[in-house]
Amino acid sequence: MAEIVQQRIEDRIPELEQLERVGLFTKKEVKSIIKRATALEYKLHRLIVNKEDFIAYVQYEINILELVKKRRAHIHYQFKIEEIEFPIIHRINSVFRRATKKWKDDVQLWLSHVAFCKKWVCNDRLSPTKTTLWIMAAKSELEDRSSSESARHLFLRALRFHPNNKKVYQEYFRMELLHCEKLRKQKAELEKAEMDLGEYEFSLEILNAKLAEVVYKDATGKIKEAEFVISLLNIAAIFDFTKELQDLILQDLQANHTEDSLTWDFMAKRELEAPSAGEELQTAKGRASDISRREERCCQVYEEGVKSLNTEPMWTCYAGFCLERLKRKTNVQELKEKVSEYPFSLQTQKNVRGLSVFGGGCILSPSRQHSVLSSKMRTARRQFCFLVCSQRGLLSAVPAVAMEMKESYLDWSYSTGGYKKARKTFTSLQENRPLSKAFFNTMIEIEKQQETPKMNYLRDYYERALQEFGTSDDDLWLQYIQEELGPLGQPENCGKVHWRAMKFLEGESVERFTSKYTLLQTGHL
Repeated sequence: MAEIVQQRIEDRIPELEQLERVGLFTKKEVKSIIKRATALEYKLHRLIVNKEDFIAYVQYEINILELVKKRRAHIHYQFKIEEIEFPIIHRINSVFRRATKKWKDDVQLWLSHVAFCKKWVCNDRLSPTKTTLWIMAAKSELEDRSSSESARHLFLRALRFHPNNKKVYQEYFRMELLHCEKLRKQKAELEKAEMDLGEYEFSLEILNAKLAEVVYKDATGKIKEAEFVISLLNIAAIFDFTKELQDLILQDLQANHTEDSLTWDFMAKRELEAPSAGEELQTAKGRASDISRREERCCQVYEEGVKSLNTEPMWTCYAGFCLERLKRKTNVQELKEKVSEYPFSLQTQKNVRGLSVFGGGCILSPSRQHSVLSSKMRTARRQFCFLVCSQRGLLSAVPAVAMEMKESYLDWSYSTGGYKKARKTFTSLQENRPLSKAFFNTMIEIEKQQETPKMNYLRDYYERALQEFGTSDDDLWLQYIQEELGPLGQPENCGKVHWRAMKFLEGESVERFTSKYTLLQTGHL
């Protein structure tokens, strides 16, 4: 070990002599460097080494580099870089390589090496094992060294280790498009300057994003998922020269992935982004009309989707879209007014005979005896398609969807039909599990917003909520007690509520309730 250390110290002598000769370091400082470097070298050559020793070595060498840089600026000396800085940089890279080889999963170590190479413009080739590090290394080649070939080589090497990694393919695809964009800009600038393009090589295939298309085909040949195809399409859409490529991806998506709800969801939402007539957007009425038409086209795509793919995920996408549009301020009031003309609560759903809802779709009865109703429903169908979809969401087998739809439907009922409609909706839904605490809190807040809130109604809401959450939700019990202590309640009821809480709560919730109730009694809550 001593011989190896001695040899490494002797290898430093030329650069140290140069440092002293040109006046960047004193003789005393050079001796200090040798002493410190010897100690660090011994630590790196022990039988059992630790990562901290490698980090300390690298940091010490970087500190020397920084000091050299400052002293060069101070004395205005910019020569002998190859004899002084280059050996130090090479040594740091060597130590980094040893460290990352030994601690392969240490991401921070790799990132430190990448950061060092970027700052000091190293020629060191990084070969990380984690995909994020391959990507960072490739980006460094493209952005910092303007080497698309090296970046491409790194991505191809990464794919040998990770042949089905989505992120690597996505960034490889993006890199080829960035390279294409850069070349197109260069060509445009040269043409603008009326320079001869003869000495420059601008491949027509590269300029037309054919390399990115090759990456796309290779990627989708291995990863056959709609979500992945959509992600590549979204990347391509960032660039203004990729119309042909986008059309190709869209065709693939529609040809090969119609059994995935995400395809229909994506295609439907694209209708919201379709170009509009410029004149129409000059007035508020025109803009509202434009949004209505866009929403109409979205619904048409979703309805095609549920006919082709009658699955829970498909309906979840449709319901989510409906919910998002209902929450929007733009054009929502007009939509709500139209929908409110055709109330379709769970109760009226049972009584409407010309319209059946199954599998989420609206199917009109062909029976002639209901022809008038059918005609009306056809006319109204577009106006309340959002509400129909929401009804399907209320009955969803996915708990999160069902609960959120109940909350939104209750809120919608109040905003379009007022307090009485909200009460009616709450009554019809309160026994249809699953239910969320937010559903009950929404009704409680609606009641308290009234000019003369009824405490007996509030108690009913709390009692119904406690049937669902009374064994675990200590905050709900405290909320109930605070309501009784308020201007509408009866403080003498608090003792009974407290006794019931202690009886029904289970586990740690009992302790939490006791602590909070004590704070409430002492005025600290």
